This record gives sequence, structure tokens and C-alpha cells, in this order.
Amino acid sequence: MELFWILLFSSVCPLAWGQGVYAPANAQIVHSGAACNVKDDNISERIYTIKEGDTLVLQCIVKGHPRPQVRWTKTAGSASDKFQETSIYNETLRIEGIQRVQGGRYYCKADNGVGVAAIKSIRVDVQYLDTPVLTVHQTISDVRGSYYQEKTVFLRCTVNSNPPARFIWKRGNILIEQSKDNGVDIYEPLYTQGETKVLKLKNLRPKDFADYTCQVSVRNVCNIEDKSVTFRLTNATTPPMIRLSVNDTVVVDPGQDVLLTCEVTAGFPLPTVTWSRYPGPLPLSAMVRGPSLILRAVTPADAGFYNCTAVNNVGNPARKNVNLVVRTMSNLTFQITPDSNKDSETIQMGRDLKLSCHVDATPQDKVNYTWYKNGVPVFNSDSLILLRSDPDMAPGTSSLEIVDMKFRDLATYSCVANFPGGRVPELRVDVNISQNSVSPPVLVVPQGGQVVSVREGSDAELVCSLIDGKPRPPILWSRTEKDLLMPSGKTMVETPDGRLKLKNVSRDMMGLYRCQTAPYNGLNIKRREAQVQLNVQYSPILDPVFQDVRSRNYQMVTLRCTVLRSNPPRLTEIRWFRNGDIIRMPMPDLKEIPELKFKLDPNNNGSYECRVSNVAGTSACTFNVSAQPYNAEFYFDTPNPVRILKGNNYSYNLQWTQKDPEATDHIIGYWVNVRKNKQNVLSKHIDLKSKEPEKGVLMSHTISDLRIPLSYEVRLAPITTYSTGDYVSRIIQYSEPYTYPRPSDHVCGFEDERICGFSQDRSDVFDWTRQNHLTQNPKRSANTGPETDRSGTKEGYYMYIEASRPRVQGDKARLLSPLFNVTSVRGPKGSGRVPYCVSFYYHMKGKHIGTLNVLLRVRSIASVDSVVWTKSGHQGPDWKKAFFDISPSGPFQIVFEGIRGPSFEGDIAIDDVSITIGKCKQENTVASAGKTVLIGGSHSLPLASWLTFGLSCLLSLLYR
Repeated sequence: MELFWILLFSSVCPLAWGQGVYAPANAQIVHSGAACNVKDDNISERIYTIKEGDTLVLQCIVKGHPRPQVRWTKTAGSASDKFQETSIYNETLRIEGIQRVQGGRYYCKADNGVGVAAIKSIRVDVQYLDTPVLTVHQTISDVRGSYYQEKTVFLRCTVNSNPPARFIWKRGNILIEQSKDNGVDIYEPLYTQGETKVLKLKNLRPKDFADYTCQVSVRNVCNIEDKSVTFRLTNATTPPMIRLSVNDTVVVDPGQDVLLTCEVTAGFPLPTVTWSRYPGPLPLSAMVRGPSLILRAVTPADAGFYNCTAVNNVGNPARKNVNLVVRTMSNLTFQITPDSNKDSETIQMGRDLKLSCHVDATPQDKVNYTWYKNGVPVFNSDSLILLRSDPDMAPGTSSLEIVDMKFRDLATYSCVANFPGGRVPELRVDVNISQNSVSPPVLVVPQGGQVVSVREGSDAELVCSLIDGKPRPPILWSRTEKDLLMPSGKTMVETPDGRLKLKNVSRDMMGLYRCQTAPYNGLNIKRREAQVQLNVQYSPILDPVFQDVRSRNYQMVTLRCTVLRSNPPRLTEIRWFRNGDIIRMPMPDLKEIPELKFKLDPNNNGSYECRVSNVAGTSACTFNVSAQPYNAEFYFDTPNPVRILKGNNYSYNLQWTQKDPEATDHIIGYWVNVRKNKQNVLSKHIDLKSKEPEKGVLMSHTISDLRIPLSYEVRLAPITTYSTGDYVSRIIQYSEPYTYPRPSDHVCGFEDERICGFSQDRSDVFDWTRQNHLTQNPKRSANTGPETDRSGTKEGYYMYIEASRPRVQGDKARLLSPLFNVTSVRGPKGSGRVPYCVSFYYHMKGKHIGTLNVLLRVRSIASVDSVVWTKSGHQGPDWKKAFFDISPSGPFQIVFEGIRGPSFEGDIAIDDVSITIGKCKQENTVASAGKTVLIGGSHSLPLASWLTFGLSCLLSLLYR
């Protein structure tokens, strides 16, 4: 009869309805990587300690509906760098081979669009220990001398570490203790980089000439081993000294080979010589052979400062620098400057005239300029004045001044620039000075070229022409707005013919451009300027680019396509399309917002497109119009989705909500598919039976006959009268189910092979064993363990740990109770938590008994264990009872942890476990009737209890 009621109320309807469940995100950070330690510091900040080079794994466990999206970010650590330049969108953050610069505070942000996002943080502390560096120094007044007796010597040991390192000094193999040796002093200097300890040897004694070892340690944190460095101090110990084979500055021609030798003139131990370059690294063609650096066929790119450094860890490193200069010469220009005192722009007889010549060269001050008149060298005279470096011009400019110009001065003048004795080819420029060869330039923009209109993405050409002027200077282009650069990224661009060519024009290049004559290669007078407007035409910018529109069938739908910007603004055409076919309709008003209204029906669902055109092109708004329902939203926070069935099967309570159920036609059901390895295991139609989904209200369906412990992919799609929505999928996994506390279960005596839902912890060392007197090992240890179960019967079972080999001291075995759900009951009035009484019997006989711990494991976002009862050592030959109260804050498990003692006579057993609602009573006996025991045994519920439960369930369904 009881079975009838059970089947009746379990089959009322596998689809049950819940309450509104949209909830903001909640998050917690847990770790599963190679952490050395995770702790809370004094300001309640979680600190994750990890060894450099290990793998960091942080997991952000989230709750909330809809399922929150997780984003990881990082603030600056020991180096102010961004975390991989971007954020990581994943619940698990994994960093292989973590480095010290990646330490810092990591943030997990969980957001689902409901309420305020949840943000949690954890500080990652990367531990490391570098190899120490030991250097030797003399007092400043003795730097010139050798390291001989009656001198003070400092041995400085520096290391980079986290946490701070501990220093140990040794002379040979003997530990140096300051308190036992008056000739030494050990201290920490101020203002040093890294951690430093100094060993001061005062007035060197013969025994001070020895091997010194600096050993550093972080006390085996994260299993980081100690490191050390050794230095041999002798009376020959001296700092390095070097001498260069060349001068401080070396000037060479391109293509030459360069040999730089850094000769070590002093130093013991023998110094190590290294070469470096600034700026940048050594050239790829550079070869280092001992103390020499060889550069083959140098180019201007090889120029720079080359540094030779000699190090032997005695005193300061010896350094010498060489400035390598590679001769270059290019871009020879000239200027013709009329008499500036007369504000003249033309050549006039009887007035002064200046010819200037400039070349871009390295080194600039070594350039030699030679002037010629009609091929004859020019020398200083009363009418011709040579200026080697003209103070009125740019540095490195040579000028020839013609004083009180006469007809005899009309000629061809030449300027030749070269490096005396160098192999760089000389450069020459000729300037013809005559009455007809020099005139001011006239700069104009061709007719119709003041405004240049082009389509975005095409090429453009801006033109400024010189219609007069001799000689004709180059034309310089720039933007009229000071802060804007040219498309090339430069502030100014030179063109020889005044034509500025722009490739792949974009709208940000639109604006005014200035053209002007250059002050060189022509008359050095007031610049001629003009402006050209670049107008970039682009197709209309529309909103929305794409929009998903859902509606019920046979209702009016309005689609709007807004023009945000357009150049030119005048539109030429507006057309509407459905599934690629044009919609025949009157030509819309081009001045109004494009709009389409129609009644939706099963035949006109589809893709709608509004194409808006101007002379530059066509853009489109796309609308996906459908009566198809929105996707279902899986609920991931179901407190106890798994139920164990017969035959090693389980069922899963699948829950979900429906997104915007009122937006489309009535949802009449769902398709659910269950797949394993991409093969359908189950395909079923869920009939809602005229009960429409409500926004934010949970729906449930029980999926049965799933195999323990397999996981499955579940796909779900809503159904309306006219269409089926898209499938959404999730993975469901088997997990130990909750046990719902009710006041009628009984004591667990472990008589059934399923041991009342208890399970072995997979993270421990060994397991608890179910046993009775008849199944005991006849070779077991005689002086430990129980003979019978707690009731005294040889057939009765109990759980125990075997302390014999291969077990060793400290090995742990954990037995986990079922997972209990406390959310369905409430505590006493005024109390937020429900008290429970945990009761059990234990047997701890033997001289090697270890420890029995009972832990409370509370399941929140992450599991937290706390010890609530413990007992150690021999407790006598009898079973003893223990009981205590707990008040868990959420779903919980009881964990029995047995820890093996020092040897084999240390078996521990437990029996008759019960967990009851309410506080423990002193006379709490297991056989007493009416007690509230939560772990199921062989007894069944009274019929009245099932009737009460069934009627309450039925009434709740009727009045929903």
C-alpha cells in the first residue's frame, strides 16, 4: 500500500513549476594548481602562494541566473604590466610557468545582467630565490692599493628573493658568528637594491685569506632549496682595470672593418670581459673573440656607443666606452637669399645676394664645403665672402655672400660637400645666377581643384602648381589643423611637383590641406601658400546594423532603419527586401526615416533588409523577423538534481526558465534530447498541458535511466504552434545526491552494501572498510580492532580502518556522509540556522591508535571543512558513544577521518551513525522511538506520513 502512494505522488507530473529565480551573480575563488599555501592575512585578503615556474590555476565558481559570464583581470604586481594585455573570459584561469612579474592581485568578475556584478579577488604571491652575487670591496681610501694585510675588506652578498632570504656566512666549512670573532662584522647596508648582507673583515689577518661562502635560504618555502656562492680571498685579489686599443671616438667610412680591443691590465681573479651597445643590441654581424669586438663592413646602422665591461666581483666593474661614427652624406640643398635688409624678393644689381649650401651628414662638423664660380674655386675677397658655418642658417650650413652685386657676378656657382680623406662620394649642387634665371615662385591651385571629392577606400590626388618661379622649389604639404598629422604619420610631406597622392582614403583623412613652397632649392623668401579641401564621400551609416525581432503571428511589426550620418547627406534610394527579394511598395520619402510595417504570419517570417543609398554607395539594416520563441535558459543552481535509481542508474532534475515567453506565440512544449558521444540516447516531447511559461519562473523535467557515473549532453528547444526554437545545450554530470532531512529515518549500522549513501573520499590515502566478525581477516592484529559490531552480534557490520602494512604513520582515510540539504527546513523562531545532533559509536583499542576526527563540510559556492570532534590514542576495549551539535549554514556532509598511528596496533572503527534535527539530549538512545534520525536504514515510513506528504503536494499543485 505504501508503494502505491509513493508511485502515485512521484508520477503526478514530471514537469513541476517553481518560483522566480532570476538572481544576480555570486562568485568565489578557489584554487586547484600547485599552490604552496592559501591563507588570509590580517586584512582578510586571500593570499595564494606559489613557486616561480609552477602552474597557477584559479577557478571562479559562480552562482546566479542566467548563468553569469566570468572575466579575469589583474592589477600591477611586482612589475606594472597589464595581464596579457587583455582580459580572460573563462571560469578557470591557468598560467603555465608563472613568473615573478605575474604576481599581484587577480580579480574575478561575474556578471549576468541582473543586479550588480560580483567581484572577488585573490593576491598571488610568487616565491623565488635567485643565485646570490658576491662582490668584494676595499675601504674607499685604499682603492688604489692591493688587498694585503692591515686593510679592511667588505664581502657584499646580494640576492633577489621572495620571501626575504636568510644569510649564512662561512669561512671554509666553518660558520662565521659575529659574537665569536672580533675580527668580523656582519650587517645590512642601507640603500641597496635587492637583499644584501655585508661581511666586514677588519684589519685582515692571515686566517682571513680563505674561501668565503654566502648561503641564502627562504627556509624551504615552496620546497625552494638553499643557494650559495663562494669566493676565494687572497693577498693577490685586485679589482679589474682595462685599456682600449682605440680612442674614445672612432670615425670610419661605410664598408670598413672595425676592430675594438679591450685589454685587461689588472685584476685577480681574471676578469670576464663583455661587450654591449647603446642604443640597441650588438649588430648581427658582430663577432666577439675574447676581449676583442670585430665589426665587418660597417653600415650607418652600426653606429652607436660600444661598451666594454670587465668584471671579477672585486671592487666596481671596469668600463670603457667607444663612440663609433660611420660617415654618411645625403640631401644636399641650396638657398638663394636676396638682400634681406632691403626686403627684396628678386636679384638686383647693386644689392647683396647670399648663396647657401647645406648637406645632411654624420659627423656634421667634419664636412668640408668648396665653392666654385664657373668652375673656378672661390676665395675670400672684397666682393665674395665665404662663411664656413653661417650663423644665420641651420648648423652645418656654408654660405657665399656676394657684396654689391655687379654684372661680373652673374655666373654659375657650384657648392661641393665632402669628407676630406674619406671614401664617401662627394655631393655637388649648381646654381645659375643671371637676370633671367632667378624669379619668385607663383603657387596656385588648378581650377576645380580647390575641393577634391573621392569615395572612401579609393585613391586621391591633391595638386598645387607652380606656374612661375626660377628655380622651382619643392612643395611641402601639411594639415591646416596643428594637431593632425599627414596620412604617412609625419607633420609634413615634400613633393617635387606639388602632387600629393593619397592611397585608400578614409573619412578621418577628410579636411583642409596646406601646400607651401619650401625655403630651399629656390629663393629663400616669404613662403607661398594655398589650401585644398579633401571631401571623403561614404555610404550612409545606419542603425541598427542587425536586429533580432520576435513577435507573435498575426500582429503588426514595425521595422525602422535610422540614418545616423551620410556624406553626401542626400539619399538617392531606399528599398526593402525580404529573403533577398525586393518588396514592391511605393517609393518612400527620402527625407523620412525608412520604415516598414506589416502583419507577421507564418509565411512572411525571414530576413528583412533595408538598403539605403547615396552617390557614394549603399548600406543596409538587417532584421531577422520571426515568431520563433527565444531560447530556454538552463538553471545551473538546482540544489539536488540527482536521484539514485535501481540498477546503477540515476535520474536528473533538469530545470530552466524561458527567455521573454510573452514575446512570441504561446509555448506549448519543449523538445529535449539527451546525447552521449554525439549519439542520441533519448528524444522526448514535453507537453506543457496549456500551462504557459512565465518570465523568471522555473520549469523542471526529470530525465531518468542515466547510467552512474556517466555524464550526458542535454539539448532543449521550445515549441510553439507554428515553429520550434533553437536548441541550447549543457552537460549534466552525476554527483552524490542530497539527503533531505525528514523526522522518520533511522540509524545507519552499515548493514547494507551501499552503506547508507556514505562514500570514500578520493583525495585521501586509503579507504575505510566494511566488516563484521565473520569477514575478519584471521591473520589480523590481535590487540586492536573490535570483535563485534556495536550491538554485540557477530553478524553485524561496522566501518573500520586497517593500520597494518602498507599503511604508515599519518596516512588518512575519509568516509563521507550523503550530502544533506538544509534549505527545506527552518530553525527556531529568531534563529537563522537549524541545529542538528550528530551521534555515533567508536572503537579505539590498541597501543598504536592514531586519531579519529569528525569534520563538518559545508557546501556553499565552494566546500569548507571544519573539525567538530576529535579523539586520539587508546580508548579502551569497548564501544563508546559520542554526540555533539552542529548548525550548518547550508547543505552539508559529515566526514569521518581516521589517521593511522605510529604502528600496526591502531585499528579504528565506527558504527550506528545518526544525524537528527534538534539539539542533542543527554539520554539520547538509538532505540528510542520518535527520535529524528536522518540516515536511512531498513525501516519504512508510516502510511500516515505518506498520506500527509501526498496531500500537501497535491494541494500545492492545485493552488499554484
